Amino acid sequence: MHFSIPDTQEFVDASSNTYVGYNVHINGLFHCTVRYKQLLNLHEQLVKDADIQLPIFPPKKFFPLTVNQQEERRLGLEKYIQTIGQNPIINTSELLNGFLLNAQQETVNGPFDNENLDVYLSNESKVTINVSTRENSGQVLKKVYERIMLLDHLHPYFALFIIAQEDNNAIVLRKLQDFESPVITYKNICTLGIRIILGRNYWDIEHDLEILDDSVGLSLLYNQTVAEVQRGWILIADEVQSHLINLQKREAKKEYMEIARTLKYYGYIQFVPCFCDYPQPNSKVIVAIGKNELNLRVLTSCDKPEEIAFKVTRMRCWRITTLQNGIDRYDHDHFSLELSFEYLIARNQLQWITITSDQAILMSVCLQSMIDELLRSTDGNKHQEPQKKSWTYVMRDGHSRIIMGAEPIENIDKEKQQDEVHSTARSEPIIKKLADRLSGIKLKKSADDRNIVYKTERGRTRECDIVANNAFYTIGDEDL
Repeated sequence: MHFSIPDTQEFVDASSNTYVGYNVHINGLFHCTVRYKQLLNLHEQLVKDADIQLPIFPPKKFFPLTVNQQEERRLGLEKYIQTIGQNPIINTSELLNGFLLNAQQETVNGPFDNENLDVYLSNESKVTINVSTRENSGQVLKKVYERIMLLDHLHPYFALFIIAQEDNNAIVLRKLQDFESPVITYKNICTLGIRIILGRNYWDIEHDLEILDDSVGLSLLYNQTVAEVQRGWILIADEVQSHLINLQKREAKKEYMEIARTLKYYGYIQFVPCFCDYPQPNSKVIVAIGKNELNLRVLTSCDKPEEIAFKVTRMRCWRITTLQNGIDRYDHDHFSLELSFEYLIARNQLQWITITSDQAILMSVCLQSMIDELLRSTDGNKHQEPQKKSWTYVMRDGHSRIIMGAEPIENIDKEKQQDEVHSTARSEPIIKKLADRLSGIKLKKSADDRNIVYKTERGRTRECDIVANNAFYTIGDEDL
């Protein structure tokens, strides 16, 4: 996940006190607004439950922040959440996903029930399901699978995606994740032509063979492939095109897929034209990602564009950079993002290659998911499901709390109330005894006592100063 906190906004709570809300963007789109104490509570629970080294969290301040300190805190929180977002153990955890889902619901003053959501099946057909904003993408997916009757073992091969559809053109915006409500994300974008579609969720096209044996899975892949052929994402010769049209008219789906799977750019995600500094500065290119490579088609005056393939296994690392002031270095359309990757061009020769595109974050997410799939295919050990634990979500007012996790909220609340009653009953005689005992003791304050307190306070102050100095340590772009 790629996190950013580009800006903040000011709120007033029920006590008429003002506080700062941090606008969190994930994978390039606005997700939620949270305050400092909510992120601090998340950090404290991660420290308690996660068996890994966590980055330093920006420290509390005892006095109101100046403008410069507010900006330092924003940068510190952004670096913190970017760091934990790059950790596969944390970014797949129920704790982080649940926190982000609750924060998204709270941002829109939700959750709400009884929302109708249209999910397209890669063509004009769609299913309409009734969902709540409480339900994340995985839960919405299950409802879609029930409607179309997809076999259980095929569920991991598909996911929900948001695309911008206009006439025959489509732009993939992002894959919907379990940390978000599809209904809220859809409404946040609120642009004409936005659709949620059910699409293929893997890179190795050998998985097709298992899916094509099922009639529902075959229809899903067929519908997506026909749409990509019509958009020009999959390149086909004229004679092949006429044959595919005939197969499409006959609804010979399996024969159609057998041919389509052999075509150039089948199984790739294609991006809108952008600019690259390779092979020459200011090269206009079309980027396509698939089959473990990032492919560049360099658009020149020649009829046939030059093609360059960069294998992900030869990429050392990559980074996302925001251009200052949103100005494109090439003085063309004002792209604001860059994807740069260090590539092994030749033996012992690494070179940075930069693509300037509004879809740079999606490209980065695609590369990461491709690497993850490769690692899973070479890892013979299946990861065990993490043990579910209860955890607490602090509301933005800073006082209200929601207990989430292992047990239903109602059961936890009842147990909590019972525990509080028993705890109070048990503590009253103990407190009485303690008060009686203390009343017979005369407390003395000597100069030595004051020195000890003074030293303790100084030690604590000194410790806070050290944390403050180290809290805003920023990781380099190459670590993102």
